Amino acid sequence: MSALFEPLTLRSVTVPNRVWMAPMCQYSAAPEGPEQGVPTDWHLTHLGSRAVGGLGLALTEATAVTPEGRISPYDLGLWNDRQQEAFARVTRFLSEQGTVPGIQLAHAGRKASTERTWVERGGPLAPGRDHGWQPVAPSPVPFDQRHTTPTELSHDDIAALVRQFADSARRAHAAGFKVVEIHGAHGYLINEFLSPFSNRRTDAYGGSFEGRTRFALEVVDAVRAVWPEELPLFFRISATDWLTENPEDGREGWTGDDTVRFAKELLARGVDLLDTSTGGNAPDARIEAAPGYQVPFAERVKKETDMRVGAVGLITEPRQADEIVASGQADAVLLGRELLRRPYWANEAAAELGAEPRRPIQYHRS
Repeated sequence: MSALFEPLTLRSVTVPNRVWMAPMCQYSAAPEGPEQGVPTDWHLTHLGSRAVGGLGLALTEATAVTPEGRISPYDLGLWNDRQQEAFARVTRFLSEQGTVPGIQLAHAGRKASTERTWVERGGPLAPGRDHGWQPVAPSPVPFDQRHTTPTELSHDDIAALVRQFADSARRAHAAGFKVVEIHGAHGYLINEFLSPFSNRRTDAYGGSFEGRTRFALEVVDAVRAVWPEELPLFFRISATDWLTENPEDGREGWTGDDTVRFAKELLARGVDLLDTSTGGNAPDARIEAAPGYQVPFAERVKKETDMRVGAVGLITEPRQADEIVASGQADAVLLGRELLRRPYWANEAAAELGAEPRRPIQYHRS
């Protein structure tokens, strides 16, 4: 059998294959009113069609733990009963198809309050404009010249956010999710705390590696405390800001060495898999993207720690994905844009690699 289509057991959850769906924002929830942040028929169809296509695990888009934590006014959220009830419909359908339902819990930090990506190129929304609001961050440093300068979080604010991550994790379990992923990547709030490029604090949440990782670890501990012991917990990380890889840049950022060190901390606190991406925190970082360009960061974590890892980044072809898993570079691959182009990629890959596609009984004629 193809390595890509071998099952993977994490705690009590057995994922039927190693082809997983990465979180991808759809910007399709209501921006205000009682349906704010609530999954719609679009989200059910978007996720459900990939489950019908044979995925082992599907992660929702970045789902905010507070209204102010959304990237855009049109993002999903999980801070109230209405959202929880709507998510239950999604998890039931995914589970019925044999796909493990997962949710990514997030806070956008200084990159919050932006337009949808197809409107003004996802530009920032000023507070009070078109449902916009004031963003928050570890330090009052805007993402770029266009973005609003964020408000620096107080210790009380930080403590409240830790509780809100835990509250959303409780709701995720009640809604039927089997995996929670904490979003610590792509320049959003947790990533902003981790990196010296965006964290300029001089208190207990800044400065040293221990200070900059404190908030992330507090969130992990709070979520793990309420998330059932038998269910797996993931963490998504940007393994580098892509600053130290360019010595002439002269700016300090989060590094691959930091990621390995941090992965060991996460493992000790009950995180089961590191979803390993890169970038997103420095808007002008130079990144030379190529097929599989982020895989080496996942491979390094896997080799230097006992952490399971997922690999991402321009993974588009079945044999490429199979080799990543078969060679031990990663335990699973997470596809993004390729699944937007080819919703049934997993079943197409199974057929190409000699594995058995997982089709619904309704499609038996195929």
